[in-house]
Amino acid sequence: MALSNQIIDSHCHLDFFDEERGAIIKRAEKAGIKNMLTIGTSLKTAKKIIKIAEENANIWCTIGIHPHESEKELSPENPKKLEILSNHPKVIGLGETGLDFYYNNSDKESQIRSFKHHIKVAKKTGLPIIVHSRSADKETADLLIEASNDERIRGLIHCFSASKELAESAIEIGFYISISGIVTFKNADALREVVQNIPNDRLLVETDAPYLAPDPMRGKKNEPSFITHTVDKIAALKGISSKEVAKITTNNFFKLFQKARAK
Repeated sequence: MALSNQIIDSHCHLDFFDEERGAIIKRAEKAGIKNMLTIGTSLKTAKKIIKIAEENANIWCTIGIHPHESEKELSPENPKKLEILSNHPKVIGLGETGLDFYYNNSDKESQIRSFKHHIKVAKKTGLPIIVHSRSADKETADLLIEASNDERIRGLIHCFSASKELAESAIEIGFYISISGIVTFKNADALREVVQNIPNDRLLVETDAPYLAPDPMRGKKNEPSFITHTVDKIAALKGISSKEVAKITTNNFFKLFQKARAK
């Protein structure tokens, strides 16, 4: 399904592809992917992320520290580093940040402190935050609700697979919900129900490539061109066309990522 370059992949990790990155970008463009947002996971790779965005007119990036890296990279200097990096014209968001209490690759205290660092910079810069949340629904909701007392806080929960309660809390404070290929998985009935109830004006779509390839591409390394399968599934759940889902999610992307809209 090509949609005349209307889809935006709002979350992928193009720095995880090296030799094949050029071919992957070309396949995405051929499949109708208008733009891609490549996501930062570590300050150590920030320059690489920015370089990818600089070299491709249709790619933006974010800068952040993934929950898995938060303990190793935790520093009181991080907010300043994030703020400086965020001044780059291709950096349009902060993250991914958040909480992952499933794997616990970083201790909970480090994850929470790092999340708060990103929130602090988001308040100062006005850039949206990209939130990762796994097995931490209540803690994520509590931190976001607390942060939402500042009207400058905007953002999304990426690769959403959590409870309807977290989705409702996020939407209530004006956040967006980004849906990945998980929605196509056979055992994702609960997520499909959540998707049906997400207001269209709060919906985004992503791949999280190279992870979580959608059906019928399961077992392959995911890439942005596969996002069309996720768009098709969302369209079926919403009772609208795939082209309409592409249009809605593209409009939502530019509403959230205003720095991208200004370019």
